[in-house]
Amino acid sequence: MTRVAVVTGGSAGLGRATVRELAARGWDVAVLARGRDGVDAAVAEVEAAGRRGLALIADVADRQAVEAAADSVEQELGPIDLWVNCVMVGVFGRFTDTGPDDFERAVDVNFLGFVNGTRAALARMVPRDRGHVIQVGSALGFRGIPLQAAYCSAKHAIVGFTESVVSELTEQGSKVAVSRVDMPALNTVQFNWVKSLLPHHPQPVAPIYQPEVGARAIAVTAEQPRRRTWVGESTVYTILGNRVSGRFADWYAAKTLVSGQQAEQKDGQSLPTNLHEPVPGDHGAHGVFDDSAHAWSPQTWWVEHRRLGNGIIGAAVGVAGAIALAAGKRR
Repeated sequence: MTRVAVVTGGSAGLGRATVRELAARGWDVAVLARGRDGVDAAVAEVEAAGRRGLALIADVADRQAVEAAADSVEQELGPIDLWVNCVMVGVFGRFTDTGPDDFERAVDVNFLGFVNGTRAALARMVPRDRGHVIQVGSALGFRGIPLQAAYCSAKHAIVGFTESVVSELTEQGSKVAVSRVDMPALNTVQFNWVKSLLPHHPQPVAPIYQPEVGARAIAVTAEQPRRRTWVGESTVYTILGNRVSGRFADWYAAKTLVSGQQAEQKDGQSLPTNLHEPVPGDHGAHGVFDDSAHAWSPQTWWVEHRRLGNGIIGAAVGVAGAIALAAGKRR
């Protein structure tokens, strides 16, 4: 059976890892991004996996360009079954130091780019009453941190936007699924080309995971749709911790996350910024933090093997119950 996916931001970082994972699982993949070199390289990897690929050069902040890209996918590959909104740009620095144009550009891509992708996908999926949209969210959609006001704003907006769309589709009785997969800090090339106002190289907030961890969670969600998925222990405790005590989270973020988002030892390894224009070349999925990034965690294993994990819990509960019953009879 042919399955057609679109991955925005698929030329690098988490998007690139997702393109590879979907192709390995038998999906045909259209790769949408601004940089020709990365898009062509990603499509070549899809084809090397024995699947059909399609290169789409577009800026997701341009609604008409996204619509035209969606038309191309359906003409070349067939009906879109899966649309993954995964694009990301960023500007690192204090809000008061960030230029208005840079802030608005980051929000346009990171939020309105998701809106444009969702609109293009639903316009084609809803009439067919089938299809799946995955929004790549973040723990920072629930807990804002210093130096990333634009990114945190966009990720918070995605949460509300997605909940509105889901409730509307539910009211209509639609079979189209919309999921949100919230990510932890990932070792992607994004931290090499983010626009930075910091004295040292930007770094993700530890613990850092490899992008393949997130890509596997996206692929599992594509094949077993569910509304919300949290990826990584840090995502879980960030979201739950902020619910328990937002004031403590404010204090902790202020105390630790300015220095904690800078890596002096990585100075000199940055690329030109891609905030307004793509960076030439193929930059792959990984950033410069391979030496400290985790390829696995118990929580991400659970995300990937939820049915088996639930079975293990059920069996453990059953054994504990049997032991308790036997002990009660001996008394």
